[in-house]
Amino acid sequence: MVVEGTLTLARSAVRLSTGSGSSDPYCIVKVDNEVVARTATVWKNLNPFWGEEYTLHLPLGFHSLTFYVLDEDTIGHDDVIGKISLSKEQISSHPRGIDSWINLTRVDPNEEVQGEIRLELWVLEEPHRRVLHCHVIEARDLAPRDISGTSDPFARVSCNGQTLETAIIKKTRFPHWDEVLEFDLEERELEKETRGPLLSMEVWDWDMVGKNDFLGQVEFSLDTLQKSPVKGWFRLLPFPSAEEDAGGKLGALRLKVQLAEDRILPSMYYQPLIELLVESILCPAEEHVTPLAILEEIGSVESRQDVAMKLVKIFLGQGLAVPFLDYLNLREVTRTSDPNTLFRSNSLASKSMEQFMKVVGMPYLNEVLKPIINRIFEEKKYVELDPCKIEMNRTRRISFKGSLSEAQIRESSLELLKGYLSDIMESIIGSVEKCPPIMRVAFKQLHKRVEDQFPEAEHEDMKYIAISGFLFLRFFAPAILTPKLFNLRDQHADPRTSRTLLLLAKAVQSIGNLGLQLGHGKEQWMAPLHPFIIPCVSHVKDFLDKLIDVDTGEAQPRMLFHPSATIKEGYLHKRKAEGLHLVTRFTFKKRYFWLSSETLSYSKSPEWQVRSSIPIQRICAVERVDENAFQQPHMMQIITQDAEGQLHTMYIQCKNVNELNQWLSAIRKASIYNERMLPSCHPGAFRGSRWTCCLQADRTVHGCSRTHSAVTLGDWSDPLDPDAEAQMVYGQLLLARDKLRYHERSFQDCRMAATARLLDVIQDLERAHSAFERREKEEAATESY
Repeated sequence: MVVEGTLTLARSAVRLSTGSGSSDPYCIVKVDNEVVARTATVWKNLNPFWGEEYTLHLPLGFHSLTFYVLDEDTIGHDDVIGKISLSKEQISSHPRGIDSWINLTRVDPNEEVQGEIRLELWVLEEPHRRVLHCHVIEARDLAPRDISGTSDPFARVSCNGQTLETAIIKKTRFPHWDEVLEFDLEERELEKETRGPLLSMEVWDWDMVGKNDFLGQVEFSLDTLQKSPVKGWFRLLPFPSAEEDAGGKLGALRLKVQLAEDRILPSMYYQPLIELLVESILCPAEEHVTPLAILEEIGSVESRQDVAMKLVKIFLGQGLAVPFLDYLNLREVTRTSDPNTLFRSNSLASKSMEQFMKVVGMPYLNEVLKPIINRIFEEKKYVELDPCKIEMNRTRRISFKGSLSEAQIRESSLELLKGYLSDIMESIIGSVEKCPPIMRVAFKQLHKRVEDQFPEAEHEDMKYIAISGFLFLRFFAPAILTPKLFNLRDQHADPRTSRTLLLLAKAVQSIGNLGLQLGHGKEQWMAPLHPFIIPCVSHVKDFLDKLIDVDTGEAQPRMLFHPSATIKEGYLHKRKAEGLHLVTRFTFKKRYFWLSSETLSYSKSPEWQVRSSIPIQRICAVERVDENAFQQPHMMQIITQDAEGQLHTMYIQCKNVNELNQWLSAIRKASIYNERMLPSCHPGAFRGSRWTCCLQADRTVHGCSRTHSAVTLGDWSDPLDPDAEAQMVYGQLLLARDKLRYHERSFQDCRMAATARLLDVIQDLERAHSAFERREKEEAATESY
């Protein structure tokens, strides 16, 4: 049984207040002390809009989610504008999620604590006295306070007016003290009524010059300690802060955050639900009253996108994605009387087609659009057709011969747009063989359904518009408009490039609409592009005819990706840990990496025939590396175990924090079911006869930091997980149970029978969850004795 926490962040925007009057803001998202995401930088803007959405798979024991807003500085360190910290309890208290503006708070170094401390505390009765023994063993993952990326920590223990300190351990975030501090306890102190914590354990960073820096604290009730000893790891906490926020003086961040904690049951418990959904498409005797149809009727509009994604993955896992989409599309088409409104609403059919394209078509999208998008970003040409938005002062950047007239600017812009559009359309039209076969089969079925429903000559184009409405309007055009959100770029476009992309997206939309709306909109200044768009329409129809010319008799694969298919690839810099002495940047070799569900392989270049490979099942940890280990940022380590049980480490450097997070996440997900995953590792390197993190001289000593294999980013390449997907569908049905009961009372025959079967499945799953919950409580109670 697995319990999984998933968090989704979306629609991020911010109103900032800075003294300079300008800012280049971006956001960092942290789960406890682990950086999980970094948004793009929005240049020169105090009201940036990111619109970035992340799904994070989190460990059950996480404590908080923190958002830092920073101002990027090309010289020196980036300035922190403010932060928002949400505890797990705060997020969990909003079952429907948080969606609001939240004021930024100041970032006080004394509050930026992290890490844990390991302690043993007990009261010992001795002749004529009682003694409190405080065994301060070690700490891990402390906040770095020095320029070197480390700290010089010591512990200070206070008990009833007495204060003792441990030794100072220099240059580490993982100190080992192993000291026992003793406190004499007077009888009257123990007899006092407990009035809050009486023992305080603080960790400080020692500074030779200036004040010591606070690293965190943990407090205990002396009354509790005398009843039973305390032993284990304890999370370090900040000093209590009196200031809730800065009253909006620093600005505000708009967040949409939702936490879903689900108990994932063994597969056998979800089989009846999956069989019921599959039956809806394989045996739809009364197609309008199937369980799947009822699921659409009772679901909320807000949850429809999530439900669509889960259903797409469930049916992909069953090898029935095309019949599933065909079933929904047929229902949509037969319910539509006016062909001009076909798939215009956010129905389950339209959402499922949209999510299906993202799940199976993202590699195809990247192959078709990425080279052209990259060129547009690199060229940064000034393009504008709207006379109201032409900025004459930009003309000097266009021509060194002097200022251009408005007409000349529009003519220059028109030629640039036609050039870009020509390349985009040529790439799309020539991509028939690159399109995944399963997408082509789905489009072929859609084409047939629309043609059968609207056979009239005046509706001849509808069978094309139905496909192009998804492929062009909901796939290609949005990716051109915001390439960052489709993994085509690491950063958002600057204002000039963004305007070019907007104009291109508008043109691609017009082409996807087969030119039917040309001349009817308010943007008549787009008219100069019409002579280019109109000829493209016939090319698009030819492209769609070729796209659906595919054999539908082939069995659909049960797996989304073949085991040997590449999940992620790209250039990285690597070095092995063996022989690690003086480390320079030249010891890192540039290599091209491929990740599949079976191997992580690399070679000198994509064309190089000789590859080195690491079997995925031998990976036992994938973790970040402290910057001070190599004086290099954005580094990770891959720890493997050979047949003899020996551990080997490969260090890899990425070009930025986003690439680092993506590779960490991808390799963790590929190796998540490995049997020998390590619970701890060293975030430093063994150099100069000791570990740079914990300063231990034994190279084989157990790791000093916890591993984070449970923290991953969700994306289109996630492996299929039918149990987790079925659990989410069950959760939606459970929320809508009252609606189901109303359906059961209000209708007769087939509808009532289908609803009753859904209610039976919900009841059985609810009982199974209750049984597992009782078992967990019984096991926890047994372990406590």
